[in-house]
Amino acid sequence: MEIVAEGVEVTGAHGPLLQRTSLRVRGGRLLLVAGDSEIARTALALTLAGRLAPTAGTVRLDGTITPAGLREAVAVVDAPEVTEPEPTVSVRTVVAEGLSFAGLASRRSQVRTWLAAHDADQHERERFENLPALVRTRLLVDLARAADPRALVLDSPDRHGGDPAGWYSLARREAERGRAVVVACSTHSALRLQAPHALIGEDNRPEDTEVDLNPAHSEGSPR
Repeated sequence: MEIVAEGVEVTGAHGPLLQRTSLRVRGGRLLLVAGDSEIARTALALTLAGRLAPTAGTVRLDGTITPAGLREAVAVVDAPEVTEPEPTVSVRTVVAEGLSFAGLASRRSQVRTWLAAHDADQHERERFENLPALVRTRLLVDLARAADPRALVLDSPDRHGGDPAGWYSLARREAERGRAVVVACSTHSALRLQAPHALIGEDNRPEDTEVDLNPAHSEGSPR
């Protein structure tokens, strides 16, 4: 799969939310996108997923402008005030809601089985806001994966603190499984990772900012 954003801008009632940005990400690749405005990062995440119509520019899925197709193909993970869980609810409740959204059984026994399988059963009764940053992101990525999306967009995982190498490793894992993965983070986190990254407000398409993690793309293989 391929998602291409060309000159996307988003303007809200009180001014610009996302400056003109262009980028491309493909299946089996990880694209880190850096910007220092949390609002811009969320606007970009929602636009790439077909949940927010750009004021200008286009987002294409496999060459076609299809917001409905993007909504079906792309999962947005932990977008502030949009897809992030309520902070005061229990981990058990968040998992039950995530499994139900994915069309899976979500009774208490299934939730406990899922948590045990994901090495998180000890957190079942905790408030979600009290989870360690990496555990939080890992559980949300795993819940998003339960619906088998073709692409994941992680929105500002660094806002919870911790070492960015942790969530970057999670994103790499998903790209290695063949998904297109975008992580929107602060410029500071991108520089700490010393990883190739795109920039919000720039045309990133000519640059090789994707990290190719598809094992089928061995050296010398066609891409």
